[in-house]
Amino acid sequence: MATNLTIDGDRLWQSLMAMAKIGATEKGGNCRLALSDLDRDGRDLFIGWAKDAGCTIGVDKMGNIFARRPGRNNALPPVLTGSHLDTQPTGGRFDGVYGVLAGLEVIRSLNDAGFETEAPVEVVVWTNEEGSRFPPPMIGSGVFAGVFDLDYGLNRADLEGKTIGQELARIGFAGDRACGGRAVGAYFEAHIEQGPILEAEQKMVGVVTGAQGQRWYEVTVIGQEAHAGPTPMKRRRDALVGAARMIDAVNRIGHDHAPYACATVGFAQVSPNSRNTIPGKVFFTVDFRHPEDATLTAMDGALRADCQRIADTIGLQVEVKEFWYFPPTPFDRDCIAAVRGAVERAGYAHMDIISGAGHDAVYMARVAPTAMVFVPCENGISHNEVENARPEDLAAGCAVLLQAILARANAPAMP
Repeated sequence: MATNLTIDGDRLWQSLMAMAKIGATEKGGNCRLALSDLDRDGRDLFIGWAKDAGCTIGVDKMGNIFARRPGRNNALPPVLTGSHLDTQPTGGRFDGVYGVLAGLEVIRSLNDAGFETEAPVEVVVWTNEEGSRFPPPMIGSGVFAGVFDLDYGLNRADLEGKTIGQELARIGFAGDRACGGRAVGAYFEAHIEQGPILEAEQKMVGVVTGAQGQRWYEVTVIGQEAHAGPTPMKRRRDALVGAARMIDAVNRIGHDHAPYACATVGFAQVSPNSRNTIPGKVFFTVDFRHPEDATLTAMDGALRADCQRIADTIGLQVEVKEFWYFPPTPFDRDCIAAVRGAVERAGYAHMDIISGAGHDAVYMARVAPTAMVFVPCENGISHNEVENARPEDLAAGCAVLLQAILARANAPAMP
């Protein structure tokens, strides 16, 4: 019976640790930037494992990888599961990669049991989920879901001007399959929580009911460069002073919409960046998050008003450009029920939770029934080399993923 199937937690852990050797950092984390040579090495390792598990491999024009295990009825739309292999510059061993290798473990476990699903099951590796090298994030799944067109995706450039399309060709992952435009029976994504809630509540699994909305901005502040010595304080139009006040305002906006709002400035550039020249230009980014769209709209208004007020006070020019936005995303009721049912049957301590981070599941929810499975990470830390998770929690999440996939792949009537 499908409910008697289980996964091999030790094998999952060993796969995670083997992948972690690619791009390993001194502090125990990983640096596999999207479409770097190390990302290529991680992709190659996954493909080798997937082929060993009997999967056929397809790569689309955005470099998304699909490892397919056939079902009894291959005319049915596949059930997809997966995540990403690219990392932050100082990333951890589990963000993204856990979802990919949990999906692979599901296939390996089905093979061990000789179990044939009704619909095919595919494990997907999405391109450039992090958006660290090629902003914005979630480009591969975004093109698949029709959020971005293919030209937009392929022409996203890094700071050196290299584009996704160029780098896909360089590392050998410029596939020929169309990106999207095909039916998907359901999509499940397993992931570490990347926050402290599950650990604090002593829950082994989070049943993810949706993801909070996000707005990303690029802010450019223009002042006047001048000599740091002869220029009196009252006559200065210091772009960095203005930007500093704006950054403080961003932080205040987050506190003003507590407890669920998050407001972050994570990137800044100062020009000319010389110690004895008053800065004439500052560029910085803003990341707003909240589970309610109305609150995000209020935060947007506050940001624009505060930046303009501060600029006017100092005699600066400011441009606030919204760079990326997606609204709060509820996940599919039946897919959530499949995850919750699997958790309850297994007897794992669990709770419903909203994702505070963006994931490929957010875009997949636009084109397929979607849900996520969360497991705790130590101290809630992620996007950090010390990111850590317990093997038993990872195994529990993978076991839940297996049963949720089976509930959809063997459903009497697929969508």
